[in-house]
Amino acid sequence: MSSSLNVQLTSELRRYVDMRASDNDVYATPSEYIRDLIRRDMEDWKIVSGIMQGLEEVKNGEFVPESILDILHED
Repeated sequence: MSSSLNVQLTSELRRYVDMRASDNDVYATPSEYIRDLIRRDMEDWKIVSGIMQGLEEVKNGEFVPESILDILHED
């Protein structure tokens, strides 16, 4: 299922989106470019939120003193 989203862009942003959408045939349409940006942002947010969660756990004393290399070499 898909739905539409209307976004107002400045002329400068619109020119950039149009340029990227026609850049080396990577994106067929401006919509495809925008969807890819959103997907990449979602992936980035997963990483950032994981780091933030880890920092919160460290702040709360919820961590182990071993490094990842120590853990990988455990039998």
